Amino acid sequence: MISIKQINYALAVAKTLHFRKAAEICFVSPSTLSNAITEMENQLGVKIFERDNKKVFVTELGREILEKSKTIKMQLEDIQKISESTKAPLSHNLSIGIIPTVSPFILPYLLPKLRSDFPKLKLKVTEAQSENLLIMLENGEIDMAVLALPYNIRGLKSYKFWQENFYWISTKKDTRSKRNKIKAKELDLNELILLEEGNCLKDHVLSACKISDDAQHDIKATSLNTLIQLVKGGMGTTLIPEMALEQLIKGNKNLSMTELDESGPHREIALIVRQNYYGERDAEILCSILKTELDIRFSKQ
Repeated sequence: MISIKQINYALAVAKTLHFRKAAEICFVSPSTLSNAITEMENQLGVKIFERDNKKVFVTELGREILEKSKTIKMQLEDIQKISESTKAPLSHNLSIGIIPTVSPFILPYLLPKLRSDFPKLKLKVTEAQSENLLIMLENGEIDMAVLALPYNIRGLKSYKFWQENFYWISTKKDTRSKRNKIKAKELDLNELILLEEGNCLKDHVLSACKISDDAQHDIKATSLNTLIQLVKGGMGTTLIPEMALEQLIKGNKNLSMTELDESGPHREIALIVRQNYYGERDAEILCSILKTELDIRFSKQ
């Protein structure tokens, strides 16, 4: 009978394509890991990996076995967590991924609240782009992810807890900065600086403004903070979400913020989990906390 330990070892090798690195991840010696996988292959009567002195390859049959193994591992972990969550919500290990255009603006409020209200919770937070988080979620590497919608979540389940609009950021020297609101057609697209490709916020801005991908500034930024610094330096203007205003604009006396006057919400924030996720109660509690903290921060009713 194949053991869960053997499955974990095999999945670690598949991830690293390196026996020594896989052994380090699993906190065992390379020989222990190698012997366990050889025994697993002998039990199955097939080769999962082909290996020589330089490379490790996954065989075709190995890929099928590893896919099944991944599912088995996720189901076993869910069984354990079901038991833990029924005793008390948010009292177990929980891994959550958050996109970079959300994490700096909710973690300062979320983490202290969770530490205070759920002291037994062992939370692991990963920051990554939406696509990477979805892959990690599908592979069972994280339990849930905080993403901005609309985004193709590929049949996964979503719990929406926040919606917001965008604000146009410019220097106060710009005559348009004195307005309370501004239409997308009033923006100079040649001076509009957005985030680089692969960031869903860029797509949400383009959609809200109804503009094409090629109608913008040549400069691309990797973070919202970089966008603000570029605007502050007179390189152009930008659009950022409401939740980022206090942290990024406060203290910048030379900058002005003007609400984008286009139909909204311009983006929705949601907690994403796998279908039939064991911790539905955990997800609901997290969403409630996040919504409450954001409502307090931005005085939404």
